[in-house]
Amino acid sequence: MHTVWIQMTKKNLLTLGAGTHVAFDTSGADHLRDLGATNLVRVCDSPAVGPSRRDVLAHTQMRNLWYRSTETWDHLYSADVRWETPVVVWVTPSLRDRFNLWRACSWLRDKGISRRDILIIDLPLAPRGPNAPPRTEPFQCSDSVYMHSKDAIEAHLAAARSWPRERYDQAVALWEQFVDPDPRPFAQRCRRGIQGFPELGSIWAFLSRFFPRLSTERSLHLSRYDELLLQALSTRWKTPVKVVVSDTIQDHWDFIFCVGDLTLTHRLAAWAEHNASSAVERAPGPRGPDRPMWSSVYRLTKHGKQLRERLPELADAPRLPVGGAEAYAPEAPWVLRDDGRLARL
Repeated sequence: MHTVWIQMTKKNLLTLGAGTHVAFDTSGADHLRDLGATNLVRVCDSPAVGPSRRDVLAHTQMRNLWYRSTETWDHLYSADVRWETPVVVWVTPSLRDRFNLWRACSWLRDKGISRRDILIIDLPLAPRGPNAPPRTEPFQCSDSVYMHSKDAIEAHLAAARSWPRERYDQAVALWEQFVDPDPRPFAQRCRRGIQGFPELGSIWAFLSRFFPRLSTERSLHLSRYDELLLQALSTRWKTPVKVVVSDTIQDHWDFIFCVGDLTLTHRLAAWAEHNASSAVERAPGPRGPDRPMWSSVYRLTKHGKQLRERLPELADAPRLPVGGAEAYAPEAPWVLRDDGRLARL
């Protein structure tokens, strides 16, 4: 019955005027609106970094605390959404989209919406311009629905189908494992791979960089992300803007772009506020608090230079939430081994 109903509405869907359309970035949502979509849900969080929870209320509260803001960019859980079927989910190869796709599948199941009434449109990688620099990472966060023409959007919409039950169930399971306090099962699934989810290898290549590392000699080291941040700092005061434009960060721009500049400023602040270590110092910057990239300046201390070489204890670095887990938590000491596996210290 659902399949017949979707086929009957296919003509209306070609104009984007029927059902509910979900887009994972503001530009993509605006593009769909310009093309005729009227019932849009903008889902603009980036759960790849920061805390995530299975419980919707807990998830929302923790994300607001993480961003230090109550400004609503993510409308997935909004009570104002009219979930008219079919629900059309537009997803690109962007790493951020993949996490939000799993989260949306989980939420739509909680809402009681049948997977048969959900069309997941998995857009291909958008072509890059002739002068675009080559990609340096197996992941990227620059794709958007707005990069696809009206003709391409309508063609993909006309060919859209519901996912098979097994694939949809796998998407929900991936979200549930990502938000689990023990990150090892999720890491194992990413490393082994799952049919229909080719992004998992590149997702783990990204996430693994937030966990402290354990060498074959059993010595602890900062996560690759924190190592880059401390390498980008110096004994001179720097605003987060100066940190971002440093050669260290620019050489790893695809990675840092996926992390986001707001998360970078939060991490610098976390280092400066960390009581167990005086690795990073902070002072007022040239702009006010409404300009977080300019409101503070940071510099590296002698102890910070030492931490770049070796991490004596997990507690010497500030905690960093990753999904349902926490990096650098002494009570849950997850470390990345040289072979890329996650283990408990």
